[in-house]
Amino acid sequence: MGLPALEFSDCCLDSPHFRETLKSHEAELDKTNKFIKELIKDGKSLITALKNLSSAKRKFADSLNEFKFQCIGDAETDDEMCIARSLQEFATVLRNLEDERIRMIENASEVLITPLEKFRKEQIGAAKEAKKKYDKETEKYCGILEKHLNLSSKKKESQLQEADSQVDLVRQHFYEVSLEYVFKVQEVQERKMFEFVEPLLAFLQGLFTFYHHGYELAKDFGDFKTQLTISIQNTRNRFEGTRSEVESLMKKMKENPLEHKTISPYTMEGYLYVQEKRHFGTSWVKHYCTYQRDSKQITMVPFDQKSGGKGGEDESVTLKSCTRRKTDSIEKRFCFDVEAVDRPGVITMQALSEEDRRLWMEAMDGREPVYNSNKDSQSEGTAQLDSIGFSIIRKCIHAVETRGINEQGLYRIVGVNSRVQKLLSVLMDPKTASETETDICAEWEIKTITSALKTYLRMLPGPLMMYQFQRSFIKAAKLENQESRVSEIHSLVHRLPEKNRQMLQLLMNHLANVANNHKQNLMTVANLGVVFGPTLLRPQEETVAAIMDIKFQNIVIEILIENHEKIFNTVPDMPLTNAQLHLSRKKSSDSKPPSCSERPLTLFHTVQSAEKQEQRNSIINSSLESVSSNPNSILNSSSSLQPNMNSSDPDLAVVKPTRPNSLTPFRKAKALYACKAEHDSELSFTAGMVFDNVHPSQEPGWLEGTLNGKTGLIPENYVEFL
Repeated sequence: MGLPALEFSDCCLDSPHFRETLKSHEAELDKTNKFIKELIKDGKSLITALKNLSSAKRKFADSLNEFKFQCIGDAETDDEMCIARSLQEFATVLRNLEDERIRMIENASEVLITPLEKFRKEQIGAAKEAKKKYDKETEKYCGILEKHLNLSSKKKESQLQEADSQVDLVRQHFYEVSLEYVFKVQEVQERKMFEFVEPLLAFLQGLFTFYHHGYELAKDFGDFKTQLTISIQNTRNRFEGTRSEVESLMKKMKENPLEHKTISPYTMEGYLYVQEKRHFGTSWVKHYCTYQRDSKQITMVPFDQKSGGKGGEDESVTLKSCTRRKTDSIEKRFCFDVEAVDRPGVITMQALSEEDRRLWMEAMDGREPVYNSNKDSQSEGTAQLDSIGFSIIRKCIHAVETRGINEQGLYRIVGVNSRVQKLLSVLMDPKTASETETDICAEWEIKTITSALKTYLRMLPGPLMMYQFQRSFIKAAKLENQESRVSEIHSLVHRLPEKNRQMLQLLMNHLANVANNHKQNLMTVANLGVVFGPTLLRPQEETVAAIMDIKFQNIVIEILIENHEKIFNTVPDMPLTNAQLHLSRKKSSDSKPPSCSERPLTLFHTVQSAEKQEQRNSIINSSLESVSSNPNSILNSSSSLQPNMNSSDPDLAVVKPTRPNSLTPFRKAKALYACKAEHDSELSFTAGMVFDNVHPSQEPGWLEGTLNGKTGLIPENYVEFL
C-alpha cells in the first residue's frame, strides 16, 4: 500500500487524519534524504578508493537492494513497478560486475553524484524549508486564534472587528502556506521517481563502457534498460501532465476553497472548544468534532495541532437538541449548547467564528436559520450522442484517415482555438450536419480537425465512458496481470449504453489505425492513451487523488486500442460480480443507493376489475408457458410479449418489461453462485438456495425476491428460474 494522497481540501480542515498523512509523507522524505546521502557517500568511496573497490561496490549494491519506493496511491502502473524494481536490478548488475574485478569508471562523479546532490539540495532541501515555514505558521495561527477566542464579548465592537480581521488575515496566510507546503511535498515525492533513478541508470551505462568483460553483461541488461528508459520517460511525461493539473487545482483552491471541499461522510466536521468543568473552575479544551445527521452522533476528539497529538480519549454522544448561546449569558463568543441523550447536563461548545457556529447549528437543526447556497457548477454540454454527433465524429475520422494519417504528432499537436470553434460551429449546424455525404473541406488543417474531434467529446454532458463507471475502469487497470485487465474492461464496455459503446468503438477503431502508422506519425498506443485518457474517462470530482489516477486512465485507453477487435466484436462470457453490479446502480460518485423503502416490492398497486384481471392473468400465463418451453427465450428477445404489450389499457401496461431482459414476475429461482450482500437492501446467499416471489426490480441487473422470510435484491445473472 502506497502513501495516501494529500488533498488540498484537507488543508482547510487541518484534521488529525491530515496531520498523520502529512507525517507519513515527511517521514518518507527524511528516509529518502538519508538514503541519498548514504548513496552519495558510497559513490565517492567507489570513485576514489580503487583498492577498496570490491567492498565499496557490494555495499552500494546492498543499499540499492534494501531501498523500496513508496508511490502515492493504492496501486502502481507497470512503469512505476518497473522503476520500483529497478534498484534491485541495479544491485544484481553490480554484484555481477564485482565478480569480474574491473576498474572503476572515471566520470561517475558527473553522471551520478552531481544530479543526486542537486536533487537533495534543490528539492528535498526546499521541502524542509517549506516545513519550517509551515510549522512556524501553525504555531502562530493557533496562538493568535486562542488569544482571539479568549477576548471578552464585552470589548468594544470596533476592537472586536479589528481582532476578527486580524485572525482572518492570519488564517488565510496559514492556509496558503499549508497549500504550498503540501504541493511541494507531493512534488518531491513524484520527482524522485525519475530524478533519482535516472542518474543511477546513466552511471550503470557508463560502467559497461569501461569494463573489459562488461559487453556480455550489457547485452543481458539491454532489455530491462530499454523498458526502464521507456518507463522513466512515461513517468516523466505523466508527471508533467499531473503537475500542471495539481498546480491548477491548487490555484483554484486558493481562489475559492469553499467550492472545492472534499465530499465528507459527515454532515459537519471541524474544530470546537468544549467547556469542561474542573474542581478549580472551568477550562476550554480544543476538540476535533464530527457530526452525522442520520445517526445524530457527535464524536469529539481532543487534539492540539501545535503538539500534534491527542489530549485524551475520544467521546461519542447522541444529539438531543442544539441551542444557540446568547452573548450576554457567557463571556465567550460563538457559543452554543448541546444536550445529549446518553450524557447528563449541557455541553457548551465554542465555534471558531460566527459563520462556523451557524454551520454547526444548521447541521444539528438548531435555531440558526438554514441557508442553502449550494449551486450546481457543472454546466451542461451542447454536444450529444445523436445522429449529428455521430456524423461529426465520422467526418473528422474520415478526413484524418484520408488526408493526415501520417502527420507527426497527430492528436497531440492542437489547432488554433478560434479555428477549432469555427469548424465545430459549421459541423454542428443542423443544416450542414444533415448532409452526411459532405466531407470536411481541404481548407481545414488536420490539427484543427483533430482538435475539433477532441473538443466535441469534451463537450458531451458527461465523459463518453461515463462517470459511474470511471472508478470501475480505474480498478480494472490496477489489476495484477494484463489478461485480467482486458477481461474486466471488456465486461465494463458492454455495460455502457448502446450509443456510448458505438461511439467508443468507432473511435477505438480509428485510433488503432493511427497507432498502426506510428512510425510515420510518432503516435504510439501509449501516446494516444495520454491524449485521450483524460477526455474519455475524466472523473466527476477534481481532486489530487483523481489526478494521480490519470496514468491508469491512459492504461485503459491503451487496452481498448490494442484489444478493440475482441472487446467490441465479442460478448464477455463471465458473469458480473456483485461489486460490479453495485457500480451500475450508482448515479454519480456522490449519490447513495436508494433504500429498501424506495423500491416497490410488487408490480401491482391498483385494484383491478374482474375483466381486466382475467385479461392480465392470461398474458402472464402465456408468458410463463413460453418461458417454460424455452427458458432462454425471454432473455434473448421480448418479441413474444409484444402483441399484448401494445394494449391501450393502462392497467395492463404494468406487466410490460422495463428492459430487454426483464423476467416474468413472481416465480421461484435457484442461486447459481454464492453472493455476499454489500448493502442492507440486498440478500446474502450460497449456491443452491431457492428464492420465492422473484420478480424484476427497478434497478437494472437486479431482481427482488424473498429468502427465509426476508425480501431484498438479488443479482439477476446469479440465479436461474425454476
